Amino acid sequence: MKSTMKNPVIDVKPGTFINGKWHHHTYQIVKKLGHGACGTVYLACTQSQYVALKISHQQASITTEVNVLKALNQVQGARLGPSLMDVDDWQTSTGETLSFYVMEYLKGYELNAFISRKGEEWLGILALQLLDDLDALHQAGWVFGDLKPENLIVIASPPRLRWIDVGGTTRIGRAIKEYTEFYDRGYWGLGSRKAEPGYDLFALAMVMLQVYYPGRFEKGADPVKTLKEKLHQQQMLQKYSPCIERALFGKYKSSKEMKQDLLNHLTTKPKNHGKSVQKRAQPGKHSSPDHYRMLESLGIGLVLLLFSFVFFIFQSL
Repeated sequence: MKSTMKNPVIDVKPGTFINGKWHHHTYQIVKKLGHGACGTVYLACTQSQYVALKISHQQASITTEVNVLKALNQVQGARLGPSLMDVDDWQTSTGETLSFYVMEYLKGYELNAFISRKGEEWLGILALQLLDDLDALHQAGWVFGDLKPENLIVIASPPRLRWIDVGGTTRIGRAIKEYTEFYDRGYWGLGSRKAEPGYDLFALAMVMLQVYYPGRFEKGADPVKTLKEKLHQQQMLQKYSPCIERALFGKYKSSKEMKQDLLNHLTTKPKNHGKSVQKRAQPGKHSSPDHYRMLESLGIGLVLLLFSFVFFIFQSL
């Protein structure tokens, strides 16, 4: 899948020193972390500290992203983006002037790698956390826009999902300025590219889908049919499928509404669960229905306790 905008990647070799023209800070390039429509991000080092440095030919794009980071850093009670550390220009050896900004370097796992390492149950926990952050973002008047796994990272101690690229963040009511087709509801014919909360919720639903389809998939002749088939083909998705489907088809008015619905589905006992336990108990020589009901209640209680504990930690950060 391709991004909507194309721009030549700025190739800066490892070991290169970037000297700020105005603030005179020096950064040594370590390696490239990635690139997008508006620039290239590098891991750099300054004064024995690792930072993320984004550099671009497009000064206007850099200015816009810097303004977004400043706005996100002012949202109370939430760390929605990396901290902004410096903004400057760099004059290359060929005389070309490039704009760049420097952010804190967030080290962690890609979403799929983290879930593969820690367990599938973390998808629901991280989705709930992301919905909290999206609600704060939407309340501040912004839409993330280019929401995809490449723009997310899971940091440890405790595990927390953070955003690492805010290039697609757009003021509510305007046209989405940067997107990736697979996560774009317009590409699937399920809505406009107007910046509103539902746009981000569609993208979040697609992020959850791709965890089980890491190679992604084509929309086919009937995009709606394709999405429904993919959603119901994967058994592990069934606990999330009602919420994912509602997000895909624009049934939620807010991130808060989707969060509550998802939380309800994750903490509600499945129907007929007690009957299936009763049947399993009958053949056991030393088992009894009361024994299984006790274990069942204990298990549900532990799940609720886990979610409450995790959310207490997340809300306190």
